[in-house]
Amino acid sequence: MIKAIYNHIDLLYIFFIVGGDKNIKNGNVEVMNDLNNPYNPGAGAPPPELAGRDQVLNEIKLAIQRAHIGKPPRNYMLLGLRGVGKTVLLQRILGDVSSENTVQDLEACPDRSLPEQITPILYRILIDLDRKKRVGHGVKRALGLLHEFAAAFEVHVGEFTIGTSGPKASGDLAMDLTDLMVAVGEAAQQRGVAVVLAIDEVQYLSKTDLAALITALHRISHRQLPLIFLGAGLPMLAKLAGEARSYAERLFAYPKIGRLDEISARQALEVPARTEGAEFTDNAMAEILKVTECYPFFLQVWGDFVWRIAESSPFLIEDVEKASISAIEHLDSGFFRVRYDRLTDTQQHYVQSMANRGPQPVKSAEVAASLGIPPSKAAPIRAQIVKKGMIYSPRRGEVAFTVPKFDEFILRIM
Repeated sequence: MIKAIYNHIDLLYIFFIVGGDKNIKNGNVEVMNDLNNPYNPGAGAPPPELAGRDQVLNEIKLAIQRAHIGKPPRNYMLLGLRGVGKTVLLQRILGDVSSENTVQDLEACPDRSLPEQITPILYRILIDLDRKKRVGHGVKRALGLLHEFAAAFEVHVGEFTIGTSGPKASGDLAMDLTDLMVAVGEAAQQRGVAVVLAIDEVQYLSKTDLAALITALHRISHRQLPLIFLGAGLPMLAKLAGEARSYAERLFAYPKIGRLDEISARQALEVPARTEGAEFTDNAMAEILKVTECYPFFLQVWGDFVWRIAESSPFLIEDVEKASISAIEHLDSGFFRVRYDRLTDTQQHYVQSMANRGPQPVKSAEVAASLGIPPSKAAPIRAQIVKKGMIYSPRRGEVAFTVPKFDEFILRIM
């Protein structure tokens, strides 16, 4: 009788300490609820634990610090498939260095010219430099150049006036953008700060626009001005940059951002769970790593659905297996489907043939043969899909999907 009373008191203690909305199941305290779910699978959303990226983060931060103290900076292009966390890395870096530097970023849009996209960004940079000190000659000159640049390329940014009139722009994008960005770099040098300009989805810039941007950055590098460029894009970006300007391979570092190693993938899942008092069994963890292939975005998706479905911690392999059904349905109806529906019927047939060829990458000649058309007729179709950012060429004569596990989705819906 006395023992039963003490057991009852223990249960009441757990109830009040852990919370009245928690239940006791199989001797474990139930900790999962939607409010406490630590996983964040949104597009470009920062994960609760940014695991496995310390080396590239520290390398780029060092480059920015060098620019800040007047040392020659190095520019970067982060390369990787969809869902590996390139955007997250850019935003983390900008957030970490924004207090001591002037930072601005944009996401390149395929339907807008570079002058349209970069003009308001450079304007905000100059306004920020202006706030750091009373307007001086450098900022005034840069604002004048920006005004003429916007006029020359018919850029309309709301109704604001960019600046006073300056030297007339030539109308040559590479020349005018170079003059403008050099002026921005000189203004930053006068202020004793560094400018960090970040552009995501760089592969969507036209060849002309990309060439002009590289030309400007090349001049800034020669002048050792404190302006550092951080770009991010799909794997074909290095090739596009090289085709735009031959010296691009020496102007940029191209860190490859891929899937995580198993230790980092475990960390990405375990650390957030532990902050909420939960954990994974070894079998459950092994199953998630297997099904997600350690891609950061998929790790967040599976962690999110395991949290929703599991009744208690530790999470079991059965929880992961149930979560996988919901996670795949979720991805198929949104993440994958949206991209697939952007393709025309002819383009869908092309990617279906790619998926049927087996593990990626596949031979483009074999894809053409399976479609019953010569490679010369398949090439324009392939080029259109590449332009939409759905496939790329990892090596000459090969094609692969830019979205991990996209081939599995196609096979499921065929």
